[in-house]
Amino acid sequence: MKVLFIGGTGNISTAVSRLAVASGIELYLLNRGHRKVDIPGVCEIHADIADTGAVREAIRGHQWDCVADFIAFTPDQIKRDFDLFKDNTKQYIFISSASIYQKPPTQHIITESTPLCNPYWQYSRDKIACEELLNTYYREQGFPITIVRPSHTYDTVIPTAVCGWDDYTLIDG
Repeated sequence: MKVLFIGGTGNISTAVSRLAVASGIELYLLNRGHRKVDIPGVCEIHADIADTGAVREAIRGHQWDCVADFIAFTPDQIKRDFDLFKDNTKQYIFISSASIYQKPPTQHIITESTPLCNPYWQYSRDKIACEELLNTYYREQGFPITIVRPSHTYDTVIPTAVCGWDDYTLIDG
């Protein structure tokens, strides 16, 4: 199986990349190559996903069984991915977020039927809009999508309520 991860060296995706390679997946990582993460066995494609011309050139001739985007956060980024991968992947996986579920919750158990509404965080509202756009691409054009909504995740960053993602983590303490 030939798989492309957009990102692949971040907080969630590093562990997934290592597991994919260990499972025998032919894994390609498309990223800028700025993070010094060692994942033996991956094929690296260095390009900035925001530079669609460079990405088109870098992936020319490739066909993917699956493309997973770990770093798309806005509908414009989803549009870009659709344009780049609609004709060369059998499955597109969007890494969304469990933060999109209704806030404040009306029930303590979250299910697939829980409404998507988070008026407190723009990140969550953008992820909801991404999901809505992907569902439109699926319904209207048959674009094969899977949406994953991680909740509590960590590998190299364990966020705290103090400071930010890059300033201090429990791992540093």
